[in-house]
Amino acid sequence: MALSTARKPFLKYSFTLGIAAMEGRGFYYPTDLAFRNDGRIYVLGRGHDGDTRGVQVLACNIDSEYFGKFASHGKGPGQFIWSTAIACDNAGNIYVADEYLNNISIFSPDHKFITRWGEQGTEPGKLNGPCGLSFDWEGNLFVVDHQNNRIQKFTKDGALLQCFGHEGLNYGEFNLPWGICVPRYGDIYVADWGNDRIQQFAPNGTYIASYGRSGDGDGEFNRPSSIAVDAQGYMYVTDWGNHRVQVLDPEGRFVQSLRGQATASKWAEEFFQSSYDEGRARAQSNLEPDLSPYSGDPYEESWHMEKYFWAPVSVKVDSAGRVLVVERNRHRIQVYERAK
Repeated sequence: MALSTARKPFLKYSFTLGIAAMEGRGFYYPTDLAFRNDGRIYVLGRGHDGDTRGVQVLACNIDSEYFGKFASHGKGPGQFIWSTAIACDNAGNIYVADEYLNNISIFSPDHKFITRWGEQGTEPGKLNGPCGLSFDWEGNLFVVDHQNNRIQKFTKDGALLQCFGHEGLNYGEFNLPWGICVPRYGDIYVADWGNDRIQQFAPNGTYIASYGRSGDGDGEFNRPSSIAVDAQGYMYVTDWGNHRVQVLDPEGRFVQSLRGQATASKWAEEFFQSSYDEGRARAQSNLEPDLSPYSGDPYEESWHMEKYFWAPVSVKVDSAGRVLVVERNRHRIQVYERAK
């Protein structure tokens, strides 16, 4: 599959952040990231079935400076079971959604647990599998209520302000939605996972448009998990089932498809330099093996080819316009920037 069918690439690969590590500096099955106003990046780890050491939040920046970790696996204050999404408010507080405990935990800018709110249910204001989080310009928190097939808007303290959507295939309806983005100008973009599309809504929840359909062609999706929108209105979608990222213009037209071009991160290079045997083994490895005969399954291709996206689950755009893609299965973040 070609990296792009556009005449001129819109995005180009820049570098990679992170390394696989169950403890200490590194990610272990990350699911999402969030930016603080000062440039700090928070990477949410979900861990893996049977190994909960990766359930935590790691703090770093775009230059790979490491600021530590906080939170852990469990049901107590400041703990998660199945963490799904993370977001920061304008004051630097950190919000984390847990789809098992059906709540939102809040941490201070110095990573101390403050409180949590939310309970399981189907009534407005209650949650059943919260996953996507995004703040609007007024400081209210939008939550994707995954298994209730709706979007809910809360104050920072958990008071319900708005609720829209229900299960279905029609426009304005959802089938297990996952990711959400609320840009500064106020429209709401939702990754409608089960319906293989992106939906756009006005701030009051009125349906505006739908982008994409089921498939593996340009502008088509197979279980899109996340959506980010930049200042110009370009959309970046993690096409999770096709193991790629697609770029759409503000009108929803296809621009570019990315399969991944990862290189070793700064943390990985430091590890290889300090571990002679690991560094030598990597230097002798064939990182781009011949996959012929190729079955056409992108999962198989991503499994064998280290540079490719393997389960890209979240995408965000930072204040400099860089596009950061979280890869769950390779425990890293690929960073892209506008091509000149």
